[in-house]
This record gives sequence, C-alpha cells and structure tokens, in this order.
Amino acid sequence: MCVDHDSDGLAGSLGQVRGNNQRRDHHEDGLKLAILAKAPIPGQAKTRMIPALGAEGAARLQHRLIEYTLKTALETTSARNITLWTALEHDHPCFVDIRQRFGVTLRPQPEGDLGVRMHAALCSAGGPSLLIGTDCPILDKTLLKTCHKRLKDADSVFLPAEDGGYALVGVRRPDPRLFRGIDWGTSSVMSQTRTRLAELLWTLECPTTVWDLDTPQDLARLADMEALALEILP
Repeated sequence: MCVDHDSDGLAGSLGQVRGNNQRRDHHEDGLKLAILAKAPIPGQAKTRMIPALGAEGAARLQHRLIEYTLKTALETTSARNITLWTALEHDHPCFVDIRQRFGVTLRPQPEGDLGVRMHAALCSAGGPSLLIGTDCPILDKTLLKTCHKRLKDADSVFLPAEDGGYALVGVRRPDPRLFRGIDWGTSSVMSQTRTRLAELLWTLECPTTVWDLDTPQDLARLADMEALALEILP
C-alpha cells in the first residue's frame, strides 16, 4: 500500500477513517448479543448427530457451528458487544482460539437449567439485548438486525423454532419469571413462554419461524442449501 506523505492529505485521510469508524461504532453499539455455546467435545456435543456423523464428526460440526455463528454475529455488531457464554469446558482450545481471533468476551455459563443460564446472560448485557445459541445456521445477519429493530418497539422478540422451542430471545428488561416453570427440551417451550409473556403483560414480536440443526434429518435439509452446507458440514 502506498502512503501519501502530504500532511494535509494524511490528516484528511485519518479524519475520514475516524469518522467512518465513529459512524460504524455508533451503529454497532446498539446491538448487545449473547451466544450460548457448548465446547465441541466428542461424545458431549451435538449428541443426536452421532448416529450419522460419529462422535468426532458431531464435535467437528459443533465447532463449525460456533465459528459460523460468530461470523454472523460479527457481521451484525462489533466484537465488544458480543459475549460467548461457554459450557462443558470453558478453556477448550476452540474457545481460546475464538477469543484470540475475534476479540469477543468469554464467560462461563452459570450452574442451573437453561432458563437460569439465559437470564444470567441477558442480565449481564445491562440493557436491551438478544441471545442466541449455535444450532440455527439460517439465522443470518439480516434476521438478527430485524430482531434488534423489532425489540426497539416491543418488550420481547422471539424466533420460534419448528420443534416447539426457539432460536432467539430478545428482551428490553430481563425478568427471571419469564423462564420459570418451562419444560426445557420439549415441544412446549415456546407455547409455555407465550403464557409467561402474557402473565408479564409484555408485548411480543416473532418475525419468522426457523429450524435448528439438531438431528440427522436436518443434515439433509442443510445439504439442499449448498453454499451454507459448504461452510458448515464437516
């Protein structure tokens, strides 16, 4: 790269860069994003995929899903706005590498059920925020931005999943009552959550319904999306 040594030109260029950075940072600072992720440990990650991929293959899939989710997140907001909440093995080489490469914050998920862990992550944001996992590769930057925009006018935003759960939750003000008494891991999760939202008198936005990459049947669905499959499938 050639450098213009003219002081006025250099100052002008630096001023333009700073201005661009300030504009970008001002935009990015609006989206606080928490990501829950399990370490890609064979036999403990993506266990429902083991019949199709084997323990090692399922772990590799988990690794790729984590990285793909981080890539999508960084297309939406800056690294300082992203916290990756780790599980199983908090100092796993995958997480250490991600921190070094991407500069995101790592925090261990606390003890407790999924509701406890999600509430802790949302509280940590210190204001309106979104929370996602790593199992929904069709959750792209456009959809993340749409959810963030909807949260400005609603108390909560969710992306219901076809299996009865959800792939994203966003709240303006965390409340532990939202996640109490939910039968996690069942097809009733979203319907029970809707009941909690009604009890809290919170408004709800659901921009669309999505699907997670959880079972061998989902692999075939992903394979039909060639570009995405090339990035994710081990």
